[in-house]
Amino acid sequence: MKSSIALAVLLVPLVAAQVPHWGPCPEPTVQPGFNLRQFMGRWFEIARLPAQFEKGRCIETNFTMKSDSSIRVVSSEIYKGEIKKIEGTGVTEDMKNPAKLGISYSYVLPYTPYWILSTDYVNTALIYSCTDVLRLFHVDFAWIMSRTRSLPEATVQKARETFENNNIDTTRMIMSKQQGCDKEL
Repeated sequence: MKSSIALAVLLVPLVAAQVPHWGPCPEPTVQPGFNLRQFMGRWFEIARLPAQFEKGRCIETNFTMKSDSSIRVVSSEIYKGEIKKIEGTGVTEDMKNPAKLGISYSYVLPYTPYWILSTDYVNTALIYSCTDVLRLFHVDFAWIMSRTRSLPEATVQKARETFENNNIDTTRMIMSKQQGCDKEL
């Protein structure tokens, strides 16, 4: 037990930019009847929980189906005046629950959860990811995505309420910067 606590204490600074919480991950409800093909395409990040790997602005992700039924995931941002892109692979981890995807941006790392909590496919999508660390604490990420670079404040507030109704803390959620993006992309 002492070694588990020591390991947890050592790991906490590594996830400080994220949103660590004590205890295991919550089990939010995901989109019923999720249709992966309708979800494909370009999504812009409207708001997010802090993520160490997202430092820029104009963050967007494009999802395309591959011939093997996996998903090509290309995320991009403008950081320090340069366009940065990263490509990953997504999979449906449970065919009975297709809204629970897994995404990996590296061949050596396992797929991390990428759950679609809610989407109307044409305007918004609410995404959640959570990883348990020794079941002592968890690190989670949440995104409000849109097919456009902005959403009405009422839509963002409703999205935050959906997260909160699923025991996902949004008090540290930040709005993404999506201004002046098309000029540079």
